[in-house]
Amino acid sequence: MVVVLGRDAAGRDATAARVLAQLEPSRPWAGVITPPAAADWPFEHPLVPDVWPSGGPALVWVPDLHEAFVNHQGDSTRLVTTQSLYLLQLWADLLASQPGAMLVATADAAAMLRDAPEALEGRGAWRDVAFVETPGESAAPSDAPPAPGALAEAFRSLEPVSRLAAAGQALDQARTPARLLTMASACMEVNDLDNAGDLLAEAVAAAPTWAAAHFEHGKYWLRRDDMVAAADAFGRASGLMPTFASAAANWGATLGELDRPEEALAAFTRALAADPANAQAVNNVGVVTRELGRLAESEAAFRRVIALTPDLAFGHYNLGHTLFLQGRYQASLSAYVAGQRNDPAKNPVQASRLALARLATGDAAGAVRDLQQCTANVPRDFRRQLLGDTQAVAWALLSAAPDLRDWRVVGDWLAAELSAA
Repeated sequence: MVVVLGRDAAGRDATAARVLAQLEPSRPWAGVITPPAAADWPFEHPLVPDVWPSGGPALVWVPDLHEAFVNHQGDSTRLVTTQSLYLLQLWADLLASQPGAMLVATADAAAMLRDAPEALEGRGAWRDVAFVETPGESAAPSDAPPAPGALAEAFRSLEPVSRLAAAGQALDQARTPARLLTMASACMEVNDLDNAGDLLAEAVAAAPTWAAAHFEHGKYWLRRDDMVAAADAFGRASGLMPTFASAAANWGATLGELDRPEEALAAFTRALAADPANAQAVNNVGVVTRELGRLAESEAAFRRVIALTPDLAFGHYNLGHTLFLQGRYQASLSAYVAGQRNDPAKNPVQASRLALARLATGDAAGAVRDLQQCTANVPRDFRRQLLGDTQAVAWALLSAAPDLRDWRVVGDWLAAELSAA
């Protein structure tokens, strides 16, 4: 797969023509496949062709690839068929089964950075893409890309109501699996879960082997807080499309919620095989291996999270927790301090754990200072719970290190605060 990046369409097209000319002598194309306009990819099923040219390798030609990923839905409801990791994986899976086949696309670099940053990070199937940059802006006039269809235009809107109206009109015209999925996503965005559930059930029945339908069904069951059904849906999606990391990652997360850690770990491992740079999946591996008592593996996972996302506070916090459980208190303190430095919200639970790391390293006064700060401005019931949880960990720390210097300073402060609460 080759993607030509540039600032204007004419320059991208000229560079793509040169790339294709260089490929032609060694790879005479048996046929050229032109999919639907990229802007309409999210609303097509099936998207990839089931009829392939015979007699030699084929070329898939995709101008303006960036148009496929425009979506102003929130992250929690974003329709999976607009996500670059899903869409490109469809083509990658197809190309892998066709010797000599290639996909050549053009894309606006700024639009990709905005709408599909994982592409430029080399995530998932994007790690196998060769990016070619245009040498500069072209003097030739640029042809305007085709106007997006009504559904694509609606997903460019900041107004969920616009999406809902366009999806409803499209569904009235043709009740296809893709349009059912689109309407269900628009319904979930406005919290109309009853209609979303009916639409998703219909989509799954109409296209039982379509991973995207099961994936969206899994998101629906999460909204319903039905982890068993969510795990089943994400598991089906992952089974139908093992290379789609998000399906396996969500499957693992739901299995974890169901207290099935070994199965969750296997699902996260599948996700990382498809997308090794998936920081959330790596983080989840760290959490599960910690729960299983495999602290060295947990530490390695969280250090990988920090390498991938050094500014993510919870990568440092999770590392601090694992190091604390290992009894490596000074290293734990350093990790918690880094987490607080990167945490604009200064999470009070994590601040209380930082305080205990200070206590474990002999800084009781610093521990009390941190505890005073993190419990000062929280709701009363939460404060009582936070103090109780902190006291329980403090007692566990004393059991592990009975000669801990100045433990009583913190222990007495916690007892007094709990009595007053």
